[in-house]
Amino acid sequence: MASKGEYALLCLENPLLDIQGQGDAAMLERYGLKPNDAILAEDKHMGIFDDLLTNRDAKLIAGGAAQNTARGAQYILPPASVLFIGCVGADSTADTLRSACGAAGLRVEYLVDPAQPTGRCGVVITGHDRSLVTHLAAANEYKLSHLTSPEIWPLVRAARIYYVGGFHLTVCVPAIMALAEEAAKENKVFALNLSAPFIPQFFKDQLDSVVPYCDYVIGNETETAAYAESHGLGGKSVSEIAAAIAGAEKVNKQRKRVVVITQGTEETLVAVQGEEGVKGFQVHNVPKEDICDSNGAGDAFAAGFLAGLVESKSLEESIHMGQWLASLSIKELGPQFPYPKQTYQPAALKSQ
Repeated sequence: MASKGEYALLCLENPLLDIQGQGDAAMLERYGLKPNDAILAEDKHMGIFDDLLTNRDAKLIAGGAAQNTARGAQYILPPASVLFIGCVGADSTADTLRSACGAAGLRVEYLVDPAQPTGRCGVVITGHDRSLVTHLAAANEYKLSHLTSPEIWPLVRAARIYYVGGFHLTVCVPAIMALAEEAAKENKVFALNLSAPFIPQFFKDQLDSVVPYCDYVIGNETETAAYAESHGLGGKSVSEIAAAIAGAEKVNKQRKRVVVITQGTEETLVAVQGEEGVKGFQVHNVPKEDICDSNGAGDAFAAGFLAGLVESKSLEESIHMGQWLASLSIKELGPQFPYPKQTYQPAALKSQ
């Protein structure tokens, strides 16, 4: 059953303005960054935003991982299919985000915090790697009262799939739990992205409170390794870790948990609760000379995958849709998608 444009997919996380520029090893060292990582900004990082704008010819892009995913899902789906919720400041940066999302056909319902500026994410590109430094600012002020307000909660009730970016585990767990509990009660789909290694490392308790409600957990190999280290699974393979997450206790027993782990150019791994073995799906080959930027590739994969779920595609076809959209995104600068808009075409997907 295809989406009927009823805002079937609701996404919650942190709306940010990405400030993206080309960096080098010296810049990474100056700010104490790894080439391919995502962290929350500390005082020592606050100069990076002006540094990127002044010295690195930075581009401004509507960002925030789940907002990227929401834009990507709407890229595929019929109009009025996707809704994004988060918190911004009362400033021109928030207006920029609204404009960019509106141009993509994405509906946003922002809580506005008058005391904090809209959040920013510094994106340092080195080769095909990207290092993300996020100053949440207003995004860190999201409140459960906004989600449960008379204006927003009917939209929650109307949606069929909830998607939460793991970065929101640092912001407002009660809002995440409200969606999780609603999904379990009404047998709706609840999906979570692990988002970054620091989430399972330093926000383990918050993550563990949400995972029992998850019908889908999406992550990559480094996030999975971090999960393993914090959960006594060190030394296990990515497949074994995926199977362990899939097999964890689950609240809504009407749905099997599905764990999807991307590995860059290596095969995408899928573990399903109660099923033997972990399947591998080959990614779409993109010639190196066609790759512009890998920033947002994981967000794009999640977008295509969720669009498949909205349209009631099979698990295999949903993975294929995710890989297709990711292959388009890495040819663009930042987490963006080509225009004129390309249309997804079903194709055979090889699994191993």
